Amino acid sequence: MVDLQESRKKIDEVDRKLLELFEYRMQLAEDIAEYKSSVGLPVYDPVREEEKIASIKNMTTNEFNQIAIADLFTQIMSMSRRLQYTMLYSSFSLGFTALNSIEADQDTRVVFYGEKGSYTEQAMMEYFKTEVMGIPMATFGDVMQEVKEGKAEFGVLPIENSSTGTLSDIFDLLAEYDNYIVGEHVIKIEHNLWGLPGAKISDIKTVYSHRQGLLQCSGFLKQHSMMKQVEGGSTASCARKVLEDGDISQAAIASRRAGENFGLSLLKASIHNDETNSTRFIVISNKKIYYNKAERTSICFELPHKSGALYHMLSHFIYNKINMTRIESRPIAGKAFKYRFFVDIEGSMEHPAVKNALHCIQEEAIEMKILGSFLPVR
Repeated sequence: MVDLQESRKKIDEVDRKLLELFEYRMQLAEDIAEYKSSVGLPVYDPVREEEKIASIKNMTTNEFNQIAIADLFTQIMSMSRRLQYTMLYSSFSLGFTALNSIEADQDTRVVFYGEKGSYTEQAMMEYFKTEVMGIPMATFGDVMQEVKEGKAEFGVLPIENSSTGTLSDIFDLLAEYDNYIVGEHVIKIEHNLWGLPGAKISDIKTVYSHRQGLLQCSGFLKQHSMMKQVEGGSTASCARKVLEDGDISQAAIASRRAGENFGLSLLKASIHNDETNSTRFIVISNKKIYYNKAERTSICFELPHKSGALYHMLSHFIYNKINMTRIESRPIAGKAFKYRFFVDIEGSMEHPAVKNALHCIQEEAIEMKILGSFLPVR
């Protein structure tokens, strides 16, 4: 019978030798980093690593060990790369400028999605805490384009709702345009049903709202199944449509500010499903700037289509003890079944640990973009 204690002693001795060899291997990795730096070679050499894994797998004695040893050496080489990145890129600049504050005044042009009275306008007003030159835009893309071209200093867009999740269109636009997130703001969403003066709920045959507004009021609409749901632009633009059409059978789901702005009659207040219903908005700029007290960083990246690619990319956050607060995936246009990942992490982009993780991902991803650093709403 095997002596358990004796076997454990042997394992301890093997582990001690493995530790010594690991530390020696890391010393050699430092030497390699110095050489690569002197001749301008990149840290990551995927061809060399694949050849190494294939060679080691051929030295094993059974299928289990073949799989296990490949995983082990993949991890060891990943650790070696992280060490080399730390040595070579500690002073590397990401190209962003830190500001003491995000300044705005009455002459600052800020474009926002929707109409006067929309939730996005409310988010803009509350975020800047001062009078700005707010300019409504009909589409998310219009907001992005105006900011990109410098026709507006900032833009405000909704990006996530607590009840219905993220607005995928915004993620696609963040990847497409050279704009950057500089701030965020969260407001409580209170949807109301608005009709023409003199209208009653029993008169309503058609309800207009943004897709998110309809989803967030699905319980009320289910109770009134005779009302046809029609997806429109922003909630505020749907309120304007009801006024302009002058049809007593039409109603809009919109904010109190929008309904009152267009002189509509409140048919039913607070028709949203969730009393805690809130939407997160982002503030964007075409400049690479960030608030120097930022505590959150957003990035997106595209990965090679192979097993373990996402796992190894996210391991850079684990190694640097960085907390990941969100991950979303979106299909890449023109690349069938290929995906781009959007990740939020805790920490400013200039924090040493965050900076190291970003350098690692930048080296190993097919493409990476820093979407910005900002102060999250608590």
